[in-house]
Amino acid sequence: MRTARRLARQPAAVAALVLLAVVFAAGALAPELAPQGWNAIDLAPQWANHGPTLSGWHVLGTDNIGRDVLVRTLYGLHNTVLVVFIGAALATLVGVVLGSIAAFYGGWLDAGLMRAGDLVTAFPAMVLMLAVFAFIPNVTPFDATLVFAAYMAMFAARMVRARLVALSAEEFVQAARALGASDVTILGRHLLPNATGTVLAAGTALIGQIALLEATVEFIGFGVSSQVHPTLGNLIADATSSGIGSYNSLGLGWWVWAGPAIVLVLILVCANLAGDGLDAALSSRAAR
Repeated sequence: MRTARRLARQPAAVAALVLLAVVFAAGALAPELAPQGWNAIDLAPQWANHGPTLSGWHVLGTDNIGRDVLVRTLYGLHNTVLVVFIGAALATLVGVVLGSIAAFYGGWLDAGLMRAGDLVTAFPAMVLMLAVFAFIPNVTPFDATLVFAAYMAMFAARMVRARLVALSAEEFVQAARALGASDVTILGRHLLPNATGTVLAAGTALIGQIALLEATVEFIGFGVSSQVHPTLGNLIADATSSGIGSYNSLGLGWWVWAGPAIVLVLILVCANLAGDGLDAALSSRAAR
């Protein structure tokens, strides 16, 4: 209850959580909301490259061959949600395990895990991702999920380790050790519950980071192909590579890329606001 009251005092975080839930639900339910499919074409001539309108239910307009931008955005969101949510969850889970081991046992385990993390994060994310995807033929959302989760896990591990190292010096942890509590008890009952805010903050932050990284990789032309699995990133890439800007060979309007771009920005902003709010509401310092 106290956590809910503290969270309620942060209207921006609450609004971000609600919007994030709505966006993710829309993506998850895309096949039910738009059963006609993401490649369905409205054959009426007037709907080729038509701007946003309530007429014909093309509220976000259509592309140059009459495909509904809203429907394509929903299906792109569907695959992006799978990659981002599952990738963030896997990265957070692995990060909690690695960070707990490093913080609790220290010594060569801590040094080895953190140096491995340094080695991974020393490379620019885009360079490393492009190098990996260049060697994966016909990338699927499952492939992308594993790649992003493996890379982001070390960021979560660092955050969890830093929080657990600070908590390990607290008196209640020292008292538990003195009373002979086992390592599993100290971790499960004392350390990890008090690091819940950090874990949730790390997970929600990774949602935004993976979404941005996925979109950037696909914008450059790597990652998941829009011909098989539409995502927000490759839909934006398809629209912009078709000539939006100074050279527009297909005469595409701004609405073709604006739909998926706005949803992507919404995910990034909401993930950051929600993560900060959850961290503040769940932190033990706030509770005191």
